Amino acid sequence: MGQTFSKDARDLLMECCVEFITLISSEANDISEKEAKKTIACEHVEKALRDLGFADYIPDVLAVAEEHREQLKSREKKQSKMEQSGLSEEELLRQQQELFRSATEKYNAGPE
Repeated sequence: MGQTFSKDARDLLMECCVEFITLISSEANDISEKEAKKTIACEHVEKALRDLGFADYIPDVLAVAEEHREQLKSREKKQSKMEQSGLSEEELLRQQQELFRSATEKYNAGPE
C-alpha cells in the first residue's frame, strides 16, 4: 500500500532535497575552482560527497553517472547514423511520417 503525506510534509521533503543538492553542488563547485576547472566533473561531486560525510552515496552516484555516459554514447551514435544517411532532416521526417501512416493503415485494416 502506498503512503500518503500531507502537503506540508511533501513540501518539507522537497525543500530538504533541494538543500541537499545545493550543498553538494556548492562543495563540488568549490573543489573544481580550487583545481582551476571551469566545469564540475564527476570526481568533484564524488569528493564533495566524501568530504561532507555522504560517502555511502558514491557507488550509486557513480553508477548513475556511468548510465548517463552510456546514454550519451547511444544518442551520439543515433545522431551519427542520421548524419551518415545523407538525407535532410525534412526528408527523414517525411519518411517517418510515411512509415507511421503505413503502420496506421495496416492496423486499421485489422487481421489479414
